[in-house]
Amino acid sequence: MVQRLEADYLVVGAGATGMAFTDALTEHSDASVVIIDRRHGPGGHWLDAYPFVRLHQASAFYGVASTLLGGGRLQSDGPEAGLAERASAPEVCAYYDRVLRERLQSSGQVSFMPACDYRGEGRFVSLLSGREYVVRGRVVNAHHLSPTIPARTEPPFRVGDGVRVVAVNELASLGEAASQYVIVGAGKTATDACVWLLGNGVDPDAIRWVRSRDPWMLNRAKVQPDPVIFWGLGADVFEAASLASSPTDLFLRMEAAGVMLRIDPSVMPTMAKTPTLAQWELDELRTIEDVIRLGHVRGVESGRLSLEDGDAAIARDAVVVHCAASGLQYSPLVPIWGSAEITLQPIRTGFPCFGAALAGYAEATIDSDEEKNRLCPPSPYSNTMEDWPRMNVLGTLASLAFTSAPDLRTWSNEVPLNPAAVSAARQVSPELSATQERFRQFMEPGLARMRQLAGMD
Repeated sequence: MVQRLEADYLVVGAGATGMAFTDALTEHSDASVVIIDRRHGPGGHWLDAYPFVRLHQASAFYGVASTLLGGGRLQSDGPEAGLAERASAPEVCAYYDRVLRERLQSSGQVSFMPACDYRGEGRFVSLLSGREYVVRGRVVNAHHLSPTIPARTEPPFRVGDGVRVVAVNELASLGEAASQYVIVGAGKTATDACVWLLGNGVDPDAIRWVRSRDPWMLNRAKVQPDPVIFWGLGADVFEAASLASSPTDLFLRMEAAGVMLRIDPSVMPTMAKTPTLAQWELDELRTIEDVIRLGHVRGVESGRLSLEDGDAAIARDAVVVHCAASGLQYSPLVPIWGSAEITLQPIRTGFPCFGAALAGYAEATIDSDEEKNRLCPPSPYSNTMEDWPRMNVLGTLASLAFTSAPDLRTWSNEVPLNPAAVSAARQVSPELSATQERFRQFMEPGLARMRQLAGMD
């Protein structure tokens, strides 16, 4: 027998976007919500994160709109002194647990049901009791772009007998040292693994790094919760775009402006997911000279890697570290407000928590789905240099759309999740005014050129 639950909304997924949407919705309406998740608690993939991971962006840009993650502090020491703090995995998980209990459940508007599998049409089943439930309220799809991570995916290559292949999560709990560590992957997870090994005394020559393609990374110092810095980043990007003759030229110009970083200056990256990286991390990564560029790994045997474009020798006692999950998802964009469900996606480029919170606020304060879709269109994630301009065009157009509505603009300027926020209480300095003027100067020609580079009519 199916048990019916009374609620206005069923939010499927208690990760970053599901929590941000629910927080904003219930903060600005009396809506009732049931949140379900397959995991045991809120926090999404952070519950499965490797132990040494930290947010790659400032803590202030992550979480929910009503509750600041961390204290908005700057780091006082270490290699990132002066930059905004970045929460660790335990800190993120504790934060979401606290938000659920003290903010959402205590409001009386939100119920959370862990270990549940969604079956469609408002129906879900408990993975513990087997009991089935249904919510007749509006369904919110908060797992549309859920990332895949090594902890929950098998290595995407054959593993021979006697070979030590571990997910990155297991790296911190190895029982004995290896003469060689083989890092498979080129994204943020792989860079984190390399930096962690180097920081714990592993010699750079003991690391072989398999990079099927090299990555572009954003300079973390340019992505900070300071409007002068963030508006300056936008001005740098649009100025570079206004002069660019191709996507490659655009990235080289952004590199010259200090916006983009690449690990090997002699190799042109082809991956442009663009997580942030600090200069000290870049310096560490550049000490690793043993890099294999023979395509994706097809198989691992004792003493040997088989890759798309050839074989490579490895030590017989090597630990092969699986960092090769696909991570970000690239599902086609759909209207956030659809006939069947609300499908959460980024709105402002690169800041999914802000986009989900904005969608929750719009849902609470705007009646028409047509108007909500007009003001809050989705923007994609990028993967290559060729689709990075399209991501930024759509993200910029979305920002122009929601800031055209006075209520959405006022709300977004008071939310730390919004990197471009300039609150009413902030004293606008001559430096900020000059930076915003420079941004406006280059936005139109830069946006037009990015449209051309992206092949958008």
